[in-house]
Amino acid sequence: MRPSGREPNQMRAVTIERGVAMKAEGSCLVSFGNTKVLVTASVETSLPGWLRGKGQGWVTAEYGMLPRATGTRTRREATAGKQSGRTQEIQRLIGRSLRAVVDLEKLGENQVTVDCDVLEADGGTRTASITGAYIALAEAIRWMDERKLTRGPALRDSVAAVSCGVYRGTPLLDLDYLEDVEAETDANFVMTGSGKFVEIQGTAEGAPFSREELDQLMLLAEKGIGELSLIQKAALEA
Repeated sequence: MRPSGREPNQMRAVTIERGVAMKAEGSCLVSFGNTKVLVTASVETSLPGWLRGKGQGWVTAEYGMLPRATGTRTRREATAGKQSGRTQEIQRLIGRSLRAVVDLEKLGENQVTVDCDVLEADGGTRTASITGAYIALAEAIRWMDERKLTRGPALRDSVAAVSCGVYRGTPLLDLDYLEDVEAETDANFVMTGSGKFVEIQGTAEGAPFSREELDQLMLLAEKGIGELSLIQKAALEA
């Protein structure tokens, strides 16, 4: 039995609320159970020097956790003077995931920066961030379309992410914190709405996992991403 009482293939309750930051070109509050992430997307009509004159835009991301997103206060990384390796790895993952579904040439010579700020952490902060980041990005691109800043449809597909793992010998979908800390295998899957893989991260925390277990986790991820894609579509149409 899972600590939450969910079935092995059952997602946590997922909600996406759009337009929560008045001044941002795109924004949402995404919740995977008790994990909550505020996501904003900012449009800039300037590019990094290395991209200027190349006829394309750029999408990048930043990620951070508020001090009391966790059970005890975590020192702000700005105060420490540097980002942790984990933070850098996650924000690069978010950026890669978003760029996988964007036609950068049609984006025009513009940059969209997506900020993911974790308000509450209960497992799956990176997967919730990616899922919400797509919504904020889609809103920002819609804003750009209305002002004729783009050169055609810049979004090629949707993208979402979910965690899976082996907990007490059983493959599970969408791990919360209690499951994550005890998982024998921990994996994150990033997929498009059309079912293609963007990235797979898998780690054996204890004994190595088998191909059969990996296949089971992949099937769970495909189910979860399918559900997330429908939730994303409904949020953008609301």
